[in-house]
Amino acid sequence: MSQLVDKAKNFVAEKVANIKKPEASITDVDFKKLSRDSVEYHAKVAVSNPYGHSIPICEISYTLKSAGRVIASGTVPDPGSIAASDTTNLDVPVKVPHSVLVSLARDIGADWDIDYELALGLTIDLPLIGDFTIPLSTKGEIKLPTLSDMF
Repeated sequence: MSQLVDKAKNFVAEKVANIKKPEASITDVDFKKLSRDSVEYHAKVAVSNPYGHSIPICEISYTLKSAGRVIASGTVPDPGSIAASDTTNLDVPVKVPHSVLVSLARDIGADWDIDYELALGLTIDLPLIGDFTIPLSTKGEIKLPTLSDMF
């Protein structure tokens, strides 16, 4: 009897491991707007859904680092759902306080941009499996806004 249970567990584990899962990628990180207390950037994330029904997104967590330090982190609760059998584009707002930008003055002064590393965790609710987090990361440079961007 225990051999039958072990075979059933192995069968289920193998089938669950081979189930197609949604895939995601960060397509762009760009300046969005400037306010009195922060600069807002938006990360664009493309998520493809292999299933014939929509999948709810539980949350998106993010961490933005520059010069080895965390300059912004947070979560976006309940950002919607991924469309069935399609690619959904998500916009993740990342707010960086001005006080943090001042502390990065050496990096900013050289070329008027911030060298960054962005890590995202896209948590979705898959049927039968439960919550599943897709880890994403990218590196690059974010240009700081100039006076012409503000006006």
